Amino acid sequence: MEDRRKLKILMDLEKLNTLNEEGCLACGGKFTLGEEAVLARGKWEGFKYIHEDEAFFDKKTNQHYERRYYLNSRR
Repeated sequence: MEDRRKLKILMDLEKLNTLNEEGCLACGGKFTLGEEAVLARGKWEGFKYIHEDEAFFDKKTNQHYERRYYLNSRR
C-alpha cells in the first residue's frame, strides 16, 4: 500500500507548470491545482503522470496503468 502512495502526487503550482505542457496522455485534458495524478504505464513509453480516475492499479504488478490500455492488453 505504501508503494502505491509513492506513485500518487497532488498537483501543486510547480508540477502543474511542468506537466501541463504535455497534459494528461490518457484523456488529453490538462491538470488542475490540487488534483491527484498517478505515474502510469500506457500506450506511451515508460511512466507518465495521468489523472487518477483514468488509471487502474494492478495489485499483481504494483503499478498503475491507463485504464483503456490495461483493458485492451488483457484481451
